Amino acid sequence: MTQITQESVRNSINGFFPLIVGLALHIGSVAMLIRADEPSPQTFLLLVPMIVVGLLLYVGLYMLQPNQAAVLTLFGSYRGSDRTQGLRWANPFYAKARISLRARNFVSEKIKVNDKGGNPIEIAAAIVWNVEDTALAVFNVENYELFVRVQSEAAVRHMASLYAYDNMDEAHAERLTLRGGGEAITRALKMELTSRLKQAGIEVIDATLTHLAYAPEIAGAMLRRQQAEAVLAARRKIVQGAVDMVEMALHSLSERELIVLDDERRASMVSNLLVVLVGEKEVAPVINSGTLYS
Repeated sequence: MTQITQESVRNSINGFFPLIVGLALHIGSVAMLIRADEPSPQTFLLLVPMIVVGLLLYVGLYMLQPNQAAVLTLFGSYRGSDRTQGLRWANPFYAKARISLRARNFVSEKIKVNDKGGNPIEIAAAIVWNVEDTALAVFNVENYELFVRVQSEAAVRHMASLYAYDNMDEAHAERLTLRGGGEAITRALKMELTSRLKQAGIEVIDATLTHLAYAPEIAGAMLRRQQAEAVLAARRKIVQGAVDMVEMALHSLSERELIVLDDERRASMVSNLLVVLVGEKEVAPVINSGTLYS
């Protein structure tokens, strides 16, 4: 495959001068016909070139808006790209293909893919891009807009398979995940898109995940797992706090010598304090009129 490797700049001239010259030639030819009662062959020999040259000047005219370029080809051969805005004029035999350089964006379809752990997830991304190299966009791919869409979906699918949706256990707590990756995942997606789209002369300006969820068939189970993890984490924090409070209470009683506790009484107090601090229901006090041993 013949590959255009770099865009080349083709200078054009201001189109107003050729426009004025073309109008002058045609107006002059009409005036000559009006003034000549019976046009002679010499008059026709002069009129025909004037009309042809005027038409060629018109054909060479084209207009470019801001952030627009024209890809110029001569009988199938690439001659360069013009990015100068306004009314321009170039060789009338050039084919002029206009191409937009403006930033564009689209949101990919929600696709189902397995993450690194094999869990089915749904994912979609918003991608902002523009044409950076007009020659690559026009000549290296058949349809650069369709190419962007297809390769973007492939990039999102491939990137999603490289990372887990979420950390399943504490052993992988520091692992980068789709759900918690944030800017790192955004950078990875942008790099993946850039590597796929550079052959079409496309610059990726931004890429952000817009949808990320477990597939419906496992969403319920994963929700229950997350709820269980939240309950366990809360219980762990409650127990840790209760142990610290019991330790502080025993240490304070020992320092102030308010009560002397043997091992059995200490164990009983620890048990009672933990029940009070950890239990979910209100605790009714029990008045012991005897001793611990009776």
